[in-house]
Amino acid sequence: MEFEKPIPRPTPTTQPFWDALNEERVRIQRCNDCDAWVFYPRSHCNQCLSPNLDWKQVSGEGTLYTFTLARQPTSPHFADEVPQKLAVVKLDEGVHITTTLVNVAEEEIEIGMRVKPYFDKVSEDVTLLRYQPS
Repeated sequence: MEFEKPIPRPTPTTQPFWDALNEERVRIQRCNDCDAWVFYPRSHCNQCLSPNLDWKQVSGEGTLYTFTLARQPTSPHFADEVPQKLAVVKLDEGVHITTTLVNVAEEEIEIGMRVKPYFDKVSEDVTLLRYQPS
């Protein structure tokens, strides 16, 4: 049995993030009151609770914070991606993004390695942010 992969559905709060990915850019929020970087997209700063957030373009580059190789599909929808290279990337701005690694052999993955965005266009309207070695 083949499953159709789930596609993220942008909300009014997350739409600027997804729009930027479709343009092969990374944009995250920054608080205008305390200068904290904010990710995942939300309506208030997670540091000072200010609603005064703006979207800022960033390089999207960072370091591999942690990873795991999922040898069993995390869902039947992802059986074709086994082993899944699940990762958390710490962007240079300090926020963490959960993602998957691409274009890297298992034995080459190491915590602390520099990574850069890989824009994976999965539909006409949705591009996923994955990561690959810099």
